[in-house]
Amino acid sequence: MKVIAILAVSLISFGTFAQTTEKAKKEVKTETKSPIAFKTLKIERAEIPYDSKEPFIFEFKNNGKTPLIITNVQTSCGCTAAEKPTEPIAKGKSSKIVVNYDTKRVGQFTKTITVTTNASTEPIILTITGKVLPQEAATDAPKTN
Repeated sequence: MKVIAILAVSLISFGTFAQTTEKAKKEVKTETKSPIAFKTLKIERAEIPYDSKEPFIFEFKNNGKTPLIITNVQTSCGCTAAEKPTEPIAKGKSSKIVVNYDTKRVGQFTKTITVTTNASTEPIILTITGKVLPQEAATDAPKTN
């Protein structure tokens, strides 16, 4: 009798496990890609020359089924400016957000850029970090020949 009871419990456990595994497989299959895919969400630069004009460029691709519109790009302070695409990005196409930081401000910085789109209610947060080096002192010493 004990053998039959153990066998029954084992079969019930196995059936429950099989259903749970099948349910997990279905959940994985229904997971979808994000409609917008950035190559990176953070750009770090260790040493930036004073008054450098090199922008931070965030490239992305529209993985959605409809045209992607960047509705707003908001920087965390006035020392950072961002340019967003003005036209919708067709499905499968790529574009970029160009960010400029005021490199006349010497020292470490971390700034965020909040991106909103028509593809999601959740904003995307981009980050730039770096260290602006001090301006090199000009030498006024006369040259000797």
